Amino acid sequence: MPIMIQDGLPAIKVLSEENIFVMSASRAAHQDIRPLKILILNLMPLKIVTENQLLRMLSNSPLQCEVELILPSTHESRNTPREHLDVFYKTFDDVKDSRFDGLIITGAPVEALDFEDVDYWQEMVSIMDWARTHVFSTLYICWAAQAGLYHHHKIPKHPVAEKVSGVFNHRITDRHVPLVRGFDDRFFAPHSRHTEVRREDIEGIDDLIILSDSEVSGIYIVMNRNGRHIYVTGHSEYDPLTLKEEYERDIKRGDNPPVPRNYFPDDDPIQPPIIRWRSHAHLLFSNWLNYYVYQQTPYDLDSIH
Repeated sequence: MPIMIQDGLPAIKVLSEENIFVMSASRAAHQDIRPLKILILNLMPLKIVTENQLLRMLSNSPLQCEVELILPSTHESRNTPREHLDVFYKTFDDVKDSRFDGLIITGAPVEALDFEDVDYWQEMVSIMDWARTHVFSTLYICWAAQAGLYHHHKIPKHPVAEKVSGVFNHRITDRHVPLVRGFDDRFFAPHSRHTEVRREDIEGIDDLIILSDSEVSGIYIVMNRNGRHIYVTGHSEYDPLTLKEEYERDIKRGDNPPVPRNYFPDDDPIQPPIIRWRSHAHLLFSNWLNYYVYQQTPYDLDSIH
């Protein structure tokens, strides 16, 4: 089944060229089926790149998804053309009276700030609180995962001595949860962050389950027991060259970044990177859509509470 995308969004051309089945909203309107309503709060600076990454993940499923994009009204986005934002994005005020099967909140390059110092933090809090009664399952990515754990459970983030950057080997710590169904005993996922959440802060909260971690990069997947909130501290949605582009950007800024680990052959940035996280990335998103959105969301979204 296809992913349904608003007519004219650049992702249609990109994904079609990758042999991914997409359907325009006008075509989908003629089908007698209720698609899953998925809302994406895009906090990343390069919004078109992030759109492509997430829509690529959502497309690898037999479920039809209707996607809406929102951005914070309390923050000015400077890295995406204004005309693109005006055509394809809404604000929270535009959607707050609607209900959705699923919500994805992306990462954001604001880790150096305390949560309360982020200019859109109060709006972010309003959206996370609203989602409790208007969204069936929310998927938090990277900084958003830390923000969600902090807001819902008062779990702090901690700075790390060196940026966690690269593709890391992970293990499953609870195999009885459907979100990790089909995962190998060991699998890879990208990380790109300056902060972390710690096991000892999470294990003291009965409602949270740690599903996956890495001996090197730390906690990866956490969820609450009913699956309404899922926190992923890495970037499984990343494209093959995203870590390379981030590394080169940081060098140009004079940040002296570490070479992303386990990404370039022999950690040599001159060589083309090795891609080994695609299959588990698709599995993560398809399991979320199937087991925590499609299988559990009521047909009548107004009955979400």
